[in-house]
Amino acid sequence: MTPARDLGKIRALIARHKRWDMIFGLCGLLALMIGVLTFSALFLDMALDGLPRLGWDFITSFPSRKAGQAGILSAWVGSALVMLVTAFFAVPLGVASGVYLEEYARKNWITDIIEINITNLAGVPSIVYGLLALGLFVYQFDFGQSVLSAGLTLALLILPVVIVATREAIRSIPQAIREGSYACGATQWQTVRYHILPYSSAGILTGIIIGMARAIGETAPVITIGALTFIAFLPPAPVQSTPPFLNFEWLFAGFTVMPIQMFNWTSRPEAAFLVNAAAAGFVLVAMTLAMNGAAIWLRYRLRRNIKW
Repeated sequence: MTPARDLGKIRALIARHKRWDMIFGLCGLLALMIGVLTFSALFLDMALDGLPRLGWDFITSFPSRKAGQAGILSAWVGSALVMLVTAFFAVPLGVASGVYLEEYARKNWITDIIEINITNLAGVPSIVYGLLALGLFVYQFDFGQSVLSAGLTLALLILPVVIVATREAIRSIPQAIREGSYACGATQWQTVRYHILPYSSAGILTGIIIGMARAIGETAPVITIGALTFIAFLPPAPVQSTPPFLNFEWLFAGFTVMPIQMFNWTSRPEAAFLVNAAAAGFVLVAMTLAMNGAAIWLRYRLRRNIKW
C-alpha cells in the first residue's frame, strides 16, 4: 500500500507541475501577443496614414514649410551618415573591450569596478550622454555640431550594450574548446581569433543589432549637441571622382536625423504635417528593419561557414 500511495503522490505532483508549466507558458504567450499586437496596431495605423504620402518625391525632397512639398532627403541621409560613424567607432571598441575583459583581464577589484560601471552605463538616460558629448566633443575637442559629434555620442550610448552582449556571447562558449585549442599548441590570440570569436559571432551581432536599433531612434542626445531641425542641404559626399577619392568634410557638416524631422513635423498644427511624420516614421522603421536584416544575413553566413 505504501509504494502505491507514494506513486500516486508522485504522479499528482508531476501533474500539478505540468499544469503550472502550462499556465506559465500561456502567460508568456499572452504577454508576447500583447506586445506584438500593440506594435502591429501602431505600425498599421502609421502605415495607413503615411503610405499615401510616400513616393519618390517625398524621399528625394528637402524639408519645406509647405507640407505638400516637404521631404526627408536631408533627414535620412543624415541618419545614414551618423549610423556609419556610430558603427565605425562602437563596434570595434565594444567587441575588443568585451574580448579583453572576458579573455585577457585579470580578475581583481579593478576589473570588478570596470564591470560594474559598464553595467551601470547601459542604464544611463540618453540625455546624459548628450550633455557629456556637448562638453567633450562639441566644445573641448572642437568638433562642433557635426555628424562626427553625433556619431561619437551615439557610439558612447550603445558601447555598454555591445560590450555586455560580447561578454555574454563569449561566456556561452564551452571551456573545452579553449582547452582543446591550447592542447593543440595554439596561443591565446589564435584561440580567440579562430575559435572564440567565430563561435560567438551570432551573439555579438545580436548585441550590435540591439544597440544600432536604439541609436537610430534616439532624439535627445542629438538635439543636445545641436542637430538642426530644418536643413535644406546635404553634407559633402564621402566619395568623390577626383583623387584622393575620399572626402572627410562631411564629418564636420551640419546635419539632421529622422527622429528630429518627425518631432518637428508633429509639433506643427497642420494635419498634413502629421501625415508627413507618419510617412517618415514608416521609412525609419524600414531603415531599422533593413539594417537588422543585413546583420541577420551576416550572422547566418557566419554560422554556415562555421558548420562547414
